[in-house]
Amino acid sequence: MFEILLKASFWFFLAIVSTVIATKLRLATALTEIAVGAIASLAIANSGISIGENDIWIKFIAGVGAIMLTFLAGAELEPEILKTRWKETAGIGLIAFLAPFLGCTAFAYYLLGWSVKASWLAGVALSTTSVAVVYAVMLELGLNKTEFGKVILAACFVNDLGTVIALGLIFSPFTIKSLIFIGFTIFIVIFAPLVTPKIFKKFGNKPSEFETKYLLCILFGLGALAIWSGSEAVLPAYIFGMVLAGSVGKDNQLIRRLRTLTIGFLTPIYFLRAGYFVSIPSLIAAPLALLVLLGGKMITKIVGIYPVTKLFKFKHKEGMYTTLLMSTGLTFGSISALFGLTHGIIDQSQYSLLIAAVIGSAVIPTIIANAFYLPKYLLPKTKKED
Repeated sequence: MFEILLKASFWFFLAIVSTVIATKLRLATALTEIAVGAIASLAIANSGISIGENDIWIKFIAGVGAIMLTFLAGAELEPEILKTRWKETAGIGLIAFLAPFLGCTAFAYYLLGWSVKASWLAGVALSTTSVAVVYAVMLELGLNKTEFGKVILAACFVNDLGTVIALGLIFSPFTIKSLIFIGFTIFIVIFAPLVTPKIFKKFGNKPSEFETKYLLCILFGLGALAIWSGSEAVLPAYIFGMVLAGSVGKDNQLIRRLRTLTIGFLTPIYFLRAGYFVSIPSLIAAPLALLVLLGGKMITKIVGIYPVTKLFKFKHKEGMYTTLLMSTGLTFGSISALFGLTHGIIDQSQYSLLIAAVIGSAVIPTIIANAFYLPKYLLPKTKKED
């Protein structure tokens, strides 16, 4: 326990530094955590010090952080948005997947000379939008409560659903396990909204925090089933959150408690660890390849998404802000890259470049969006302003 607690203390020291920097520079904390993680990795690279980035308990906390953040994003997505704004949601989400999926595949194959399989893997990894980053940014600004923010979060779901399907169809065989996972997920989608409010009414609103235990039990079970079937734990977490948006999402006190657990304890490890795996020397050694991958993702996202936002009559700032946030990537991009490495589709250098491009896309578009295109007129007013 001495070693574990010492390492944990260091991780949360980095989290404190990240929060201070984010507050001073008025940036999203998730982004500064990624940057601080990368700097920490460079600083202790040759020191022989281990901070336990691959320890099982760190992996668990980081994994649960991604699951909980994705669940919260789904829980705050109003189902009415999918009904009333389905054209914008589907249009933006689909083009946000297709444009970089096809474009980055072509860039990797023709410009970098990667193999066909490696190029398709690059297209999948760079087609994503990070629900975790987008939701974390929206949460800090309060946009998650606005219809504008909810449309973006819904489009993120459509985007990442396309990524998961593409990864499965191209590289993972469809087996009986996949059918079991899909069937059980459908069962949860149908019955969870009916059963959960009744269970919460009977056992909830007590100091025992029954609601949190109930949600964690189902999220962990769905996550285990997803991984067993060859999928990823964050996908059912988003779906589960979305179907409970009418009950859990409207319980402000419960959402606040879940945010405290997630943002205060879990996600700092997730974002810091993501940044820690960036090898800055490797990026310096192959800057052109990184530029092709990162630039390819941003260019194809912008060329694809911005015209669609104008088609739906978004104002310029709203369109650019939506486009740039939809250009972010982290969770599914990292998962896809790691899948490619572990299955021999890409090598270590290609993996490093993809991870760097994915993490770069989590930072650069978001900084540009918040610095130059933030539609401040859509931000919820504070009590002081009121």
